[in-house]
Amino acid sequence: MTAMPIDWMYPPSQGWTYEQVRELDLPFDWELVDGAVVVRGMTKWWHDQVRDQLLAKLLAARIAPYVVNVERCVLLDEHNVTKPDVVVFDKTGLDFFELECTPPASVVLAVEVVSPGSRVADRFSKPGLYAEKGIPHYWRVERGIDNLPIVHEFHRDEEKGVYLPVAQHEGVLRTAVPYPVEIDLAAVVEL
Repeated sequence: MTAMPIDWMYPPSQGWTYEQVRELDLPFDWELVDGAVVVRGMTKWWHDQVRDQLLAKLLAARIAPYVVNVERCVLLDEHNVTKPDVVVFDKTGLDFFELECTPPASVVLAVEVVSPGSRVADRFSKPGLYAEKGIPHYWRVERGIDNLPIVHEFHRDEEKGVYLPVAQHEGVLRTAVPYPVEIDLAAVVEL
């Protein structure tokens, strides 16, 4: 199904599904939230630098069976597809030759780097969706007043089904989950 670019603004009565939207000829990067196409906005250098450096540091510390990727779609359900800035997942049983989206059951960490256009989604909507799907760990990365990243680390409380704060990392990020990693946050932005 090829659609005119404006067609995406008029979802079917039940909302768009991933299978429908992936066939649209959209001239922008997108996510799907409750059946509505959400345009992923432009990001600033700071966002991309932090995202890319976190990816590199997580890759360097990676242990089997984990894989780290950037902006890989996570198919939460047919009406909700997100692209965390960085995602760590367990590759066990996944076929990388056929995989389009990462199944949420395989995701162990979703990382969102907050931008001016993504504050509400990164602080509220996405953590709620990730927790609902059982993703055990979430990092929200904010820009501090000194321009250094501040990493808010959360873990999912199994009983309540929501994220609870674990730590707020400034200067150095040290954590054991999903695997041991230590990141100098000043080096992430090359100050």
